[in-house]
Amino acid sequence: MIVTATPDLVLDVLEAADPVTQRAATAKLDALKSADADFAAAMDAEIGKAAADQSATRGSELQPGAANSPPVQMIKAPASGEVYRKFEAFILQTFVETMLPKESEEVFGKGTAGGVWKSMLAEQLGNQLAKGKGIGIAKQLAAAHPAGPDAAAKAGS
Repeated sequence: MIVTATPDLVLDVLEAADPVTQRAATAKLDALKSADADFAAAMDAEIGKAAADQSATRGSELQPGAANSPPVQMIKAPASGEVYRKFEAFILQTFVETMLPKESEEVFGKGTAGGVWKSMLAEQLGNQLAKGKGIGIAKQLAAAHPAGPDAAAKAGS
């Protein structure tokens, strides 16, 4: 099986890129094209430059406020109750999906599309059922596992 990238896909990616980076990449490719340079050798040289830039950036990350350091992104951990609620929603989704009729082509459609719609319906029903009081799975898990790293350390000792 041969996979070829369509020009539309390439153009969409190019349009989504940063305009400054796009112009720099286009200029480098034009320079390679006009110089009749060996493409593999040029790519190896660019990889070496990128690796050197990356190692230089890693060293500057240790210094706060360094010009080349990327912005720090803090990822907020979800509340432990939210994790248990999502787990309960997943379990309920599985229950609902097994309860839905198997031969329901007239409702959901045929083939893969019908299966996707059926799965999406089960997912939404599971989420809505778990949003309220649910069936108690999340509550039992939260009670069995105390929240916070201090509680986990105390439980282990």
